[in-house]
Amino acid sequence: MSEEQSLFDAPPMGEQERMVEAILFASAEPVTVAELEARMPHGADPAEALVYLRKRYEGRGVNLVKVGDAWAFRTAPDLGFLMQRETVETRKLSRAAIETLAIVAYHQPVTRAEIEEIRGVAVSRGTVDQLMELEWIRLGRRRMTPGRPVTFVVTEQFLDHFGLESARDLPGLKELRAAGLLDSRPLPGQSATPDDDDGVQAGQSELFED
Repeated sequence: MSEEQSLFDAPPMGEQERMVEAILFASAEPVTVAELEARMPHGADPAEALVYLRKRYEGRGVNLVKVGDAWAFRTAPDLGFLMQRETVETRKLSRAAIETLAIVAYHQPVTRAEIEEIRGVAVSRGTVDQLMELEWIRLGRRRMTPGRPVTFVVTEQFLDHFGLESARDLPGLKELRAAGLLDSRPLPGQSATPDDDDGVQAGQSELFED
């Protein structure tokens, strides 16, 4: 094989795995396949390299996980207790914010009017702003209905924070309660609840902690 030909050959798959591994470790945010392709040599197949790399990290202290359309290394779920913070979190999520986040996660894309219909009360601007500041929800596409209202969807940061590949991986509400992640109060929409600042600690529930 000539030197000219070798310049256009894709690196061996083992070397491609190393490249993907290096990029993911160096990135502070999950990386998409398209971003990997743009940074790797011509002819490389990062999608295939990810398959091998994910298998290689099975059972290790860190796992290769898919976050929406992107990939990242994350601490193995069973070792999460090693990363617990010793400081007390002072920031709080109101019950209104927790309910709103749950509705967006389970009903996305959903409009403000639909959130209010499910909760039975108006949703304050502050509640939505707080969730958007946390980067757990974002604006989605406008509905093709009169007024073209905007919709809300959960973000990749939300999925990443809770170790989910997609919103389809959210557990059912019964499972959440059985696991102690939600309390036994009525579901949003079953009874009118004021949009209060019911100081629910952000760390009270694993699913909705800050």
